[in-house]
Amino acid sequence: MKTQNPTQLAAVTTADKVFEQIQHAIVEGDIPSGSKISEPELAKRYQISRSTLREALNRLEKCHLIERKANIGSRVVKCSIEGLLELYITREALEGMACRQAAKNMSDEEISHMQDMLKIHAQTQDLKDGVAYYQEEGNLDFHYKVILGSHNKQLIELICGQLYHLVRMYRCQFGMHSPRASQAFQEHANIIQAIADRDGEMAEMLMRHHIASSRKNIEKKIAKEIAKKDTKQSAQTEQVNIQLIKT
Repeated sequence: MKTQNPTQLAAVTTADKVFEQIQHAIVEGDIPSGSKISEPELAKRYQISRSTLREALNRLEKCHLIERKANIGSRVVKCSIEGLLELYITREALEGMACRQAAKNMSDEEISHMQDMLKIHAQTQDLKDGVAYYQEEGNLDFHYKVILGSHNKQLIELICGQLYHLVRMYRCQFGMHSPRASQAFQEHANIIQAIADRDGEMAEMLMRHHIASSRKNIEKKIAKEIAKKDTKQSAQTEQVNIQLIKT
């Protein structure tokens, strides 16, 4: 059984189609993070009316992909380290809860589909090499499927409806390569096993630990980058001082 996301309706109207196109462009970085939205330019680009565009922008705002301010206009949300870490803390709580619900509500058929999905993931070359664990959007995304498997409409609305594409935007902007690729895959397998065992407490604990570990890995990466910049700055300062002494 293929679980559908009730927050994602099939694109029927022009506004639906434009919403999906702009959403994809923002997530993939084709429309850069923090950039100002020009309504005349987008209306011309997609050959639509301003009213249709505004309808699409309203939906993008609800997905937290753009920000709109009176007398200023619309702007793509700016990716920041603080925003990324806050997002992971939020995910840890909400997706942990979704995992507990999935252990209770997910059908045997859904669990089987997820196990098959992990077999597909295992065949990707980057994962075999242990350098990256990229998952296609939607029904091939492990976290997305777990959330839908919770069958909890409130959680699905909060995570899939409001946060999902923001999470993917951050993943694309900050890169998919990670030293945790192989470990993350194994953690996914352990989570699915806990769900299959109908052990909600274990499933929630494993998911929270999984997301917390990813967040800590990001924090370590940030700390290394800061240390590298500080070292470079110190070296440049020392070089300037040497030049001053020589003169």
